[in-house]
Amino acid sequence: MAQIVLGLGASHTPLLTLDSAQWAHRAAVDYANPNLNLSDGRWLNYAELLAEVGPRYEGVVTAEVLGRKALACSAALDRMADTLAAANPDVVVIIGDDQAELFSPSNQPVIALFHGDEIITSDKYGRKDAPDWVRQMGEGYLMDESHRLPGSPTLAIELIEGLMDDGIDVASVADVKDPQTSGFGHAYGFIIKRLLRGRRIPVVPVLLNTYYPPNVPSAARVYDMGLALARAIVRSPQDLRIAVVASGGLSHFVVDEELDRKVLAAFLDKDATALRAIPRSALHSGSSEILNWIMTAAVVDSLPLSWHEYQPLYRTAAGTGVGATFAIWQDAS
Repeated sequence: MAQIVLGLGASHTPLLTLDSAQWAHRAAVDYANPNLNLSDGRWLNYAELLAEVGPRYEGVVTAEVLGRKALACSAALDRMADTLAAANPDVVVIIGDDQAELFSPSNQPVIALFHGDEIITSDKYGRKDAPDWVRQMGEGYLMDESHRLPGSPTLAIELIEGLMDDGIDVASVADVKDPQTSGFGHAYGFIIKRLLRGRRIPVVPVLLNTYYPPNVPSAARVYDMGLALARAIVRSPQDLRIAVVASGGLSHFVVDEELDRKVLAAFLDKDATALRAIPRSALHSGSSEILNWIMTAAVVDSLPLSWHEYQPLYRTAAGTGVGATFAIWQDAS
């Protein structure tokens, strides 16, 4: 029987692949973004956001503060990588979201599992004409070229069949036909690059549609899928140690510390009711990746949240950025 031995959660913002001095490149994207998402469901451009909240974060977007936060995030990721190494899993299940890297509007499943032998990443950020900071981001995401990484086909098929038997309709993905046009994206490449540290541990990617309406699942539905995935894992006849990782989140592209702290409190308290009740209005755009964490929390419900760190990474005076979050679910014994 397979055993879930570890749960992890990590943001995968580009800021974590760049030096803090380069965060200004992402701030420039915010200034030009006509659809900055607020947790009440509204969408604003930067000028509208600034007019509403004022430059209240001007004092925390200095080079000194950003540098300190970058170091804290790097230390948190190192701690998670050390914990993963010590747990020595046989397979890592990564719950992430595709952002037009593998899928497209022609086919956007609610949830898909990959059961091929090789995970092949997209090379979309490694093109020679890309700016240097984009190419650096691509390296951090394993999207500088088409990397080939080991899958876990036998376990993945067991999980697909187990979810289907449990009433969860799952799309299955067996290969990447043309790495020059599509491939696995940053939700998977960042975790593999930063936390696995070059070890070729087999990975089962779970692709959850968080970004693209109309078929984005609710928080309640995602939690139920997580419980079903946990049941499918432990029903596997293979003697495997499994680590489960949430990739992405929390709030962005406008940081909402209140929302993030409520989510973290629900993880600490194992408050499934609170997690299931998070409204769709709070889960648009980047903040939708909170769904990856909710699903993971359900999968690792048998484990306590033993450690977490939260760093609101503001990059503009109006509060755009990422609620960068890092967490470990692990039994102390």
